[in-house]
Amino acid sequence: MRIKLDRTLCDGFGICAKHAPEYFSLDDWGYAKLEGSGDVPAQDRDAVMRALLDCPVHAILELGERRPDDDHRPLVDTADPAGSLKTEDNEAQWGFTR
Repeated sequence: MRIKLDRTLCDGFGICAKHAPEYFSLDDWGYAKLEGSGDVPAQDRDAVMRALLDCPVHAILELGERRPDDDHRPLVDTADPAGSLKTEDNEAQWGFTR
């Protein structure tokens, strides 16, 4: 497991440091800092996941491995939204509909 801490999101609740003090510490102002490289061995995974799930502002991210089949999947829906739009003959295609 690999994690990342987004310090711009941290509001200084300190819950992460309570659950996983080996991976999170608090700076002088009470904001979290990631200790180490972010690599979490299997034996510490539960404590770090508890810190991740309990973070009220979701400042801790789990970095997943990229799978080969992800390269071919589009990032956005490429379907034309006008294709399913129901309009009457006298209404504009992109206007408001009833």
